[in-house]
Amino acid sequence: MAKSRGTILISAGGTGGHLFPAEALAHELKARGWSVPLATDSRATRYADRFPEDKLHVIHSATPSGKNPVRLIGAAWTLFKGMRQSSALLKFLKPKAVVGFGGYPTVPPLWSATGAFPTVIHEQNAVMGRANKMLSRRVTAIAGGFLKAEGPLADRIVETGNPVRPAVIAASQTPFETPQRGGKLRLVVFGGSQGARFFSDTLPEAVALMGEDMRSRLEVTQQARPEDEERARARYAELGVKAEVSPFFSDLPERIAGAHLVMSRSGASTVSEIAAIGRPAVFVPYPHALDHDQAANAAALEAAGGALVRREQDLDAAAVAALLEELLDDPDRLDAMAEAARKAGKPEATALLADLVEAIASGRTAAEFKAG
Repeated sequence: MAKSRGTILISAGGTGGHLFPAEALAHELKARGWSVPLATDSRATRYADRFPEDKLHVIHSATPSGKNPVRLIGAAWTLFKGMRQSSALLKFLKPKAVVGFGGYPTVPPLWSATGAFPTVIHEQNAVMGRANKMLSRRVTAIAGGFLKAEGPLADRIVETGNPVRPAVIAASQTPFETPQRGGKLRLVVFGGSQGARFFSDTLPEAVALMGEDMRSRLEVTQQARPEDEERARARYAELGVKAEVSPFFSDLPERIAGAHLVMSRSGASTVSEIAAIGRPAVFVPYPHALDHDQAANAAALEAAGGALVRREQDLDAAAVAALLEELLDDPDRLDAMAEAARKAGKPEATALLADLVEAIASGRTAAEFKAG
């Protein structure tokens, strides 16, 4: 067995949006000979089977939000405990670098590491999240998914793009299948915990309003919250539409690759993965997202011609039905959108981020890395 080049500690919040790009980087670093432990919160166990970490370390963390002083004090105390945990972990691991992917579980490890170890944060969104913003002036470098190298931190920001998982890279090898007149129409709909309710309420009723010819050709894959799953499935069955409805699809990249059209929220990982695979999309940004980051992410792919962006407040069942019929009845338009999305995708983002992390681990600055 080849000797490890050393340890790079990765830290990420326990949601898919934070963990998927962290997973991609971990695979790349492992392939380059690094040991890659993961520091995260307990939610990550849902995705841990796909993460190639040498060991998973659960760190105490909390999100300081609201105005309730008791809750704020409780969150501060939990973060303090996470700091103590992180300091002990760093002393034990002695990593060459520490990389954070956002979410409050990254604050204790990255805060504890700054000043003692080279540090990198990766910001997936076009607008920096609160946890990363808290860390941004302390870290060695900032990798940007949609974030631009501008403003007071421009010298630290490297525009790497968002890493995508190996499953997404594999799915990107599947060419887009232009829908044929009279043939099947495959629609994939997903929205995460903050979007699935809207889609569960709206999409089945939109399908009910579509013309019989198009409805009979539809094959729907839809993510739904557990409490909405049976209701959505029953409605599609009532309409005679073939539909797979589930709270979670472990093979979502493959399903996106097989889609003629995707409808989803527009978190950074979602937009990046759809672009890398190269599929036409309708994005409905989560309207309550902090700093409206989802709208900014979606706008980038819309500007490239690979997607349409629609506000949730402008969409009822009739509007969705009209939009779906307009797009699904225009194969040439779908084909053009798929090609535009593919050209906008950055499948090389993982390798570029790994190059940056290795440079920072060797003692270089972000400015030196950008200068070559």
